[in-house]
Amino acid sequence: MNSSTPGYSPPKALEAVLLCLRILVGWHLLYEGIAKIVAPNWSAAPYLHLARGPFAEFFHWLASGPGLAQTVDILNMWGLVAIGLALVLGCSTRPASAAGIVLLGFYYLAHPPLIHTDYRIAVEGHYLLVNKNLLEMVILAVFLVLPPGTLWGLDRLIGRSRDSGAEATVAKPTPGAVLESSGQSLTRREVLQDLAGVPILGVLGYAARDKHGWEKMHAVTGATIKLPEANLKDLKGRLPQGSLGNLKMSRLILGGNLIGGGAHARDLIYVSSLLKAYNTDRKVFETFELAERAGIDTVLLCTYQIPLLHKYRELTSGRMQVLCQIFPKGLLAFLTNPILSRETVQDFMSDIDEAIHRGAASLYINGAFAERLVQLGRLDLLAKALDRIKSRGCTAGIGGHSIEVPIQCEGAGLQPDYYVKSFHHDRYWSAHPRENRLEFSVDSKRMPDHNQFHDNMFDLFPEKTIEFMGTVRRPWIAFKVLAGGAIPPTDGFRYAFENGADFVCAGMLDFQVVEDVNIALDVLSSLRNRSRPWYS
Repeated sequence: MNSSTPGYSPPKALEAVLLCLRILVGWHLLYEGIAKIVAPNWSAAPYLHLARGPFAEFFHWLASGPGLAQTVDILNMWGLVAIGLALVLGCSTRPASAAGIVLLGFYYLAHPPLIHTDYRIAVEGHYLLVNKNLLEMVILAVFLVLPPGTLWGLDRLIGRSRDSGAEATVAKPTPGAVLESSGQSLTRREVLQDLAGVPILGVLGYAARDKHGWEKMHAVTGATIKLPEANLKDLKGRLPQGSLGNLKMSRLILGGNLIGGGAHARDLIYVSSLLKAYNTDRKVFETFELAERAGIDTVLLCTYQIPLLHKYRELTSGRMQVLCQIFPKGLLAFLTNPILSRETVQDFMSDIDEAIHRGAASLYINGAFAERLVQLGRLDLLAKALDRIKSRGCTAGIGGHSIEVPIQCEGAGLQPDYYVKSFHHDRYWSAHPRENRLEFSVDSKRMPDHNQFHDNMFDLFPEKTIEFMGTVRRPWIAFKVLAGGAIPPTDGFRYAFENGADFVCAGMLDFQVVEDVNIALDVLSSLRNRSRPWYS
């Protein structure tokens, strides 16, 4: 047996199956590479940033610097193209298979299909341990051990040509042969068989051109996850931090209402349902990830929402911390009929314990609940709640829409670590007339009269807020600074920070995060009229 004859000759049917597998895997990898090359601003960095599993830190490191990330991108794109070409043509099949196994192995290890690890990956189905990357690795392992020249391809053509050349004798060529040797002849049919990959490349090129002409590429396997990387590149800097006691927090905090569907959409009754439909768990995780990478390190949540953040942390190694608002079960019923039963008090205290147990970084008493306690004269319960939170090692705050909450708390000598007070101006269309504004009417009955409250204002008397909070020597987190979406962020952020807020909490959808961070950076770097000292 000469060297051009493979050591193993599989049955024709098996040979055809193996040939199809080699070409199909090659087609897939080649097209993945082409798609990445032609996609504008494609980068593997988001995929690497989201890596999880035992080797997550290594993949995060690969995306840690622009130079290293660019090198990874080049190796990834052109590696896929080279491996795919080699497999389709059957050229250097063993080295290409080995390289493909390594590359697919990186994909697999960056996002292993383990339990609770696939929230961000766009896939066709559900995977556990075995996914497309692993299957293709096993297929390539077959070609790694298969003797070269077993299947149609350039490997066999080159091997036969080499053997024929070595054994050639001086003879007149016959019409039916390209090359004749004493040992074997290389016929035109065999040459065409071994060049079968060439027309397949033509088909792939034609199909890829048409597909790229009408559809933006978004492959769903390999290193294709994309956050709005171009937007992240537009960031103007890093958000400054303040502190609540020993707790460091970014000056801009991610609000949780939009995540939970609380849109404050006035009479647009469909908006809350729309937000809930848009903000799936996956979209919420994308928003958390984008916010963290943009410099926001804290999100305001309720206790029952904290497990969602835990899931995000487990899957991404994220470090987003929770500012948790505390309230009893049945809060809406209590706001309508504020009877403070023993059960309500127990639920309130239990919510504190549960939030701390779930790892909240800081706790504050929900504004609507705090207002009702102030109205009921139960400042003692506010004090008890503050003591309970502090005794467990957390900073404790008090929320409110009415300025009467901090006024009465300060007057009674309560010692919160900070206030979470709503704050915005009233220069927008849906604000009702000042003469019709009643203290403590936020989170109350929504009136049908446009000139009265209808979930449309959250700081009824902003001048009073400015005046009193200017005398309070505690950190102030301003929320509802955009009046539920009625005020542009540029206007709302500047109004809040210039008039004394130490932090701003704003609800953001994923596509608003980078813009809002840049606005906050611009505002914080150009404050001219702030008179209240920073208390954090």
